[in-house]
Order: sequence, then C-alpha cells, then structure tokens
Amino acid sequence: MQKSSKIILGVDPGTLLMGYSVIAINGQQVRVMELDVLKLSAKKDHYERLQLIHLKITELITGFKPHSFAIEAPFFGKNVQSMLKLGRAQGVAIAAAMGAGLEVSEYSPKKVKQSITGNGNADKEQVWQMLQRLLALQHDDIQHFDASDALAVAVCHHFQDNALLKTAGKKLKGWEDFINKNPEKITR
Repeated sequence: MQKSSKIILGVDPGTLLMGYSVIAINGQQVRVMELDVLKLSAKKDHYERLQLIHLKITELITGFKPHSFAIEAPFFGKNVQSMLKLGRAQGVAIAAAMGAGLEVSEYSPKKVKQSITGNGNADKEQVWQMLQRLLALQHDDIQHFDASDALAVAVCHHFQDNALLKTAGKKLKGWEDFINKNPEKITR
C-alpha cells in the first residue's frame, strides 16, 4: 500500500529575492515540484514588496496544498534596517502560511547547512552540490542560490520530521540497538 505524499513548502525569505521550493515526499523518495525565486523590484515601495511576498506564498499554498511550511530564520547582521526589513518579509510569509492553517517550522542557516552537508559552515555552492546528489537533480546550474537555499530548508525540514530520526520515545544504545528495535528498517 503506497503512502500518500507529504508536501513541504520551503522558503528563504528576502526583500529583493525570495527563494521558494516545494517538495513531495513519498516514502523515502523526495521529488522537487517547484524551485524558483520571487524577484522584487528595489524601486517598489517596501510595503508593496511585502504584499507581493504574501500573494506568492498564498498562491503556492493554494496551488500545491502543502502539509507544512519551513522557513529559514534570518541571520543577525550589523545593518539594523536590513534586519528589520528581512524580519518583516519573514513575518509576512509566516503569517500567510499560518493563515492557511499550515504547521510552521523555522531553521537557522547553520542548522540547514548542517542538515544537508554535515557542515554548518558550508557555502551555498556546497549546499547546492549536496542537494543535487541527495535528490538526483539533473540540472547542474542554478540561477539564484536563494532558490537552492529554499530547497535546502524544505529538505532540512523533511530530515527533521523523518520517522527514521524519531525513535518514538525509545532510548537507543547505538546502531545494534537501533537495528534490534527497528527490524523493518533493514533492506537486503
């Protein structure tokens, strides 16, 4: 009996470029359904850009009907005004997801990189290359790393939410104990 797909919307918030990705998980298979950026003109008023972010998130939710929403937390920079604007963009995206009744999860950039590459200090190129390997993506180039960052957030959420990582309250004492308590996870 095939388990139905779980769909995750991942977002890398930004005030000029907002990366977004939609993935579908079917068993152990992860399929990329959407991977792109929303380009926002610097000539537009900041509030117009926030409205466009809200509209895009709402459009993605309506079109793909995700089960959960994952977003990258803003990193702390020195420019307070930039941080304020980025926080607003993130807040609008979260509000759109919550308004649609989605579960929202937030991940730090370091957590996302650690989850994908095993190195919390990996650069954007390393993250993209690992995503290509993990998901067997055919295309080699990407126009904006904001899109691959959004994909990384969605995949990170999948990894955090994956039943293999959860032991349902079981205390494990290493791999042998895991195998003994989870024989259905073994494939030969």
